Amino acid sequence: MLKFVFWALLAANAALLAYGQGVLGQPGAGEREPARLKNQLAPERITQLTAVEAKRALDEAEQEEAGEAAPQEAASPLPPPTAPVAVAANLVACVQAGPFSAADARRFETRVASLDLAARQSRVEVPFQEVTSRLVYLPPNGGREGAQRRSAELKERGVENFYIMQGDSPLRWAISLGVFKTDSAAQKLVAQLQRQGVRGVQVLPRGPQGTRTAFQYRAIEPSLRTRLSGIASNYPGATLGDCR
Repeated sequence: MLKFVFWALLAANAALLAYGQGVLGQPGAGEREPARLKNQLAPERITQLTAVEAKRALDEAEQEEAGEAAPQEAASPLPPPTAPVAVAANLVACVQAGPFSAADARRFETRVASLDLAARQSRVEVPFQEVTSRLVYLPPNGGREGAQRRSAELKERGVENFYIMQGDSPLRWAISLGVFKTDSAAQKLVAQLQRQGVRGVQVLPRGPQGTRTAFQYRAIEPSLRTRLSGIASNYPGATLGDCR
């Protein structure tokens, strides 16, 4: 038994000696520093960098990578700009029809529906005076003294039906010559006074102020403007003109 142990130890030592001398090859050569130095390619070109030199080399490498990425980003195509929508030069910019009473507005809108203008039509409210009477008068001129002087002139021309307007209003010291419900009756008196030599007579519509409906149409053809004008002319007091 002791002989066996002796010879086993002797064989193990011999194997270790052979391994150390390289007789059994160099399986661990990649782990030994001297062997790695012998296997390096062009070892004379290897230099050890300081901390400052190593940081400078790293910065230069990052700048090179960024320079290669920039042309790729610039090369990406941009979406083409949206072209502006062309507007025909012969289109009418905006026209307004009205004013209409509530009933007339409904009828007018029904009639123009066949023109297919709903997308270009807008409804607006505009100031409107509902005329209930017409005042035939001479405007104020020269205050109270001027009104008295003109009253004397009217009497000399045979005009007796008049009076000097009082009160706190723009018509103070004007001379009223008559009030009529219709425009034709007011114009008849104006013609009569002119025959009598009275000059400067005016007609002033009077009545409550309010609003009425009007319709505006944008970017329409001239032919449609003509058709709208023809339809609007069928309603009393309604006209077609440029948008205000």
